[in-house]
Amino acid sequence: MTYLDVVFRYGSAPGEQELRAIDGMREVYGVRRVQFNEQERTVRVEFDASRLKTDGIARLLRQAGIDVREPLALA
Repeated sequence: MTYLDVVFRYGSAPGEQELRAIDGMREVYGVRRVQFNEQERTVRVEFDASRLKTDGIARLLRQAGIDVREPLALA
């Protein structure tokens, strides 16, 4: 397993319904952790790169109702 992090900027703040959907996303095989930073308006997802790709993570976030914008480069 190769774990990677991807960080996306998001538009509108997620509400209760979206956060419940994110809990369900954590059940997806290969998703290890989802963290929101409200101050920077970003969401960080740690995932198994042998199972998922960055585009798949973005799709899962959008299906959960998160207003995902561009991915950010990690230093």
